[in-house]
Amino acid sequence: MRITEIRESAIKLESKLRNAAFSFDEMTTSIVAVVTDVIRNGKPVVGYAFNSTGRYACGAQIRDRLAPRLMKAQAAGKVSIDPQAFDPDAVLAAMMVGEKPGGDMERSVGIGTIEIAVWDAVAKIAGQPAYQLIADRYNGGKVDRDVFCYVGGGWYLPGKGVPELLDEVRRYLDWGYTLIKIKVGGVPLGEDVARIEAVLKLLGDPKRLALDANCGIGPDRRPAYAKAIKPYGLRWFEEAAHPVDYAGNAEFIAQYEGAVATGENLFSVEDVVNLTRYGGMRPGLDIIQADTPQSYGIGTLARMLAALTPMGWTARDVLPHGGNMMSLNFAAGLGLGMCEAYPDAFGVFSGYADDLKVLDGVIRAGDWQGFGFERQRELHALMAKAG
Repeated sequence: MRITEIRESAIKLESKLRNAAFSFDEMTTSIVAVVTDVIRNGKPVVGYAFNSTGRYACGAQIRDRLAPRLMKAQAAGKVSIDPQAFDPDAVLAAMMVGEKPGGDMERSVGIGTIEIAVWDAVAKIAGQPAYQLIADRYNGGKVDRDVFCYVGGGWYLPGKGVPELLDEVRRYLDWGYTLIKIKVGGVPLGEDVARIEAVLKLLGDPKRLALDANCGIGPDRRPAYAKAIKPYGLRWFEEAAHPVDYAGNAEFIAQYEGAVATGENLFSVEDVVNLTRYGGMRPGLDIIQADTPQSYGIGTLARMLAALTPMGWTARDVLPHGGNMMSLNFAAGLGLGMCEAYPDAFGVFSGYADDLKVLDGVIRAGDWQGFGFERQRELHALMAKAG
C-alpha cells in the first residue's frame, strides 16, 4: 500500500461575506488529493481534504517542500498507509524535516491538509469512518455519533439590515439549529446592540445566541463591548482580542466575565498552551477552538488535548472551527464539545453530507468511509476534478 501522488488545487470560494476583520472576496482554499495504489471498484483509493476557510490556498509549500518530503519518507520506509501500521506522527515528522521552529502558520496549513487527506485515504482502505479510526487511536475506541451543532451566521453584507438578519436566523431555526452565532464588531456598537436584541427577541433564550468579533474590535473598543453585552448573559463571546494577545484576552474576560471562545487562529500546541496559561481562560466555562486542517492535523489536535488535560480542560471544552465533514469526524472521534456549521456561507465547502439532517441542534455521524466527502455530491465532484 503506497501513496503514488499528492495533488493540490487552489479553488476560489466565491463569497462576498464580511466579518469585523476582513472580507472573503479574494479567499481561496487548497484541495489536496492523496492518490494510493489501492484499487477499489476499478479505481485508486484517494484521500481528500481542504484547508477549511479563512486561510488562503497553500499550494507552493505543498508542491515545493511538503509533498516531496512525504514521498521521500515513504520511499525510505518511514511512512506507511497500511491501516495496521499507519502512524500520523511519522507523517508529520516527514514533512517537518528541515523546518525551523516557529513560524508555524507558513507550513501548518499545508501540513495539516495533507495529513488529513492521508487519514481519509487510510480510513477508506480500512473500510471505516475516519471518526472510528481517530477514536481507536486517541479515545479508547469511544465514538460520540450524535454531535451537537450550532450555526455560524449573521455575516455583514451590503444592504443587510435587521429584517434580513432575522430572516436568516429564522431559516436556520427551520433547518433544525437551536444555537446561533452572529458577527459583531463590523458596525458601530449601537448597531450591533440593535442586532443582538432583535435576535434575542426571536430566540427567547440568551444561551441560544453567541457572538463572534473575529479579532476585529481592537483594544480601544473592547471595554465598551464588554460593558454593553455582559448583561445579556449570552452563550459566548468569540475572539475579542488578537489571537496571540493573551493579555488582551485576559483583560476582556475580566471586564466581560461571561464565557468566551478563541483559538481558531492558533497553529501549534505551544500557542494553545500559552493561551490557557496567560489568556485568562477558564476550564469548564470558556471554549478553546481549533482549526485542525490549519494547525498540523489530527495528530497535533490530539497532542493539544493531551497538553490541556493537566490544566483542567477536557475534550468537551474544545470545539473544531470550520463547519464541514472533517470537523464532524473530529468531534465524533475525540468527544469534542460540539461542531459548527456554515450551511449557506461558502458554497460547496459549507455544511455536511447531503443526507444529514439537523434535529434539535444535533447531527448524527453516518456509516461512511473516510471523512464521508463522497456523500457531498457537489463537493466530491469538485474534489475529484481537482484531484
